[in-house]
Amino acid sequence: MLHGHTVIDAHVHAPRLTTVRQPWLDWADEFSRDHPWRSVYDAAGDVVPERMAELLDREGVDMVLLFSEQSPRATGLQPVDDLLPLRDHDPARFHLVATVNPHLHHPVGEEIERQLDLGAIALKLHPVHGAFDLSDRDLYPGYQLCQERGVPVIVHSGISTFPGSRSRYGNPEALIDLTEDFPDLTFVLAHGGRGWWYDVAAFLALSRENVWLDLAGLPPRKLPEYYARHDLERLAARWIFASDWPGMPGQRRNVDALAELGLTDHTLANVLAGNALRVFPGLRDALGR
Repeated sequence: MLHGHTVIDAHVHAPRLTTVRQPWLDWADEFSRDHPWRSVYDAAGDVVPERMAELLDREGVDMVLLFSEQSPRATGLQPVDDLLPLRDHDPARFHLVATVNPHLHHPVGEEIERQLDLGAIALKLHPVHGAFDLSDRDLYPGYQLCQERGVPVIVHSGISTFPGSRSRYGNPEALIDLTEDFPDLTFVLAHGGRGWWYDVAAFLALSRENVWLDLAGLPPRKLPEYYARHDLERLAARWIFASDWPGMPGQRRNVDALAELGLTDHTLANVLAGNALRVFPGLRDALGR
């Protein structure tokens, strides 16, 4: 809890370090600056749940969504199964997010169902690192399954600088057809259209009830610049706090910077936790709401 508000970080990476490629490690070291992210790992490169919990306590973070990724050409093969020790350590705090790559999983629906049965509360798709189109028809059974189960779908939006990435797949315009084909499915645009698609992402979030923006990887002090064409208070009603840990200098710093944007206390509380609780039913279940 920070500034008197519950804090939910809706975008955290905590893979086994043996499953990531060197560019991922370089990214984490570069953007974390003096944040001690490696302190939560043991000598073998595995997260020590107690250490991770202690770090989150210091950062004021109450709950997190743990991401996995299946992108061998960009960041590595990071199975959701490796995150089970964290989830089992504190199921109220640590929540799994499923992932699939249509180049690797056939049929995708079966793999999504397997991961949901493990306890995942959302699905993350990374078309940029996986080099696939969100409108790929092989993904449609997965979208249908998530819609039926009330499971939100988080999609990477915007560019990526990891070698092997294909940033053209990060255009959030891909959601135009998907929101029409799956009107009862909630989508979250991770990174809020980072790069040259901020306005597209913002327009989608403001014009469609089932589209939200997460702030992962976006320095809060630059948000007024990124979304200069929009009323910040109105747009913030569609934001979900997310850090992209460990590639950032600490959740506490980001929350402090958000608090300096001049948002109303009500809006800030929703950005930090309220919107995540609305979007992710699994979080409400964990709190008994």
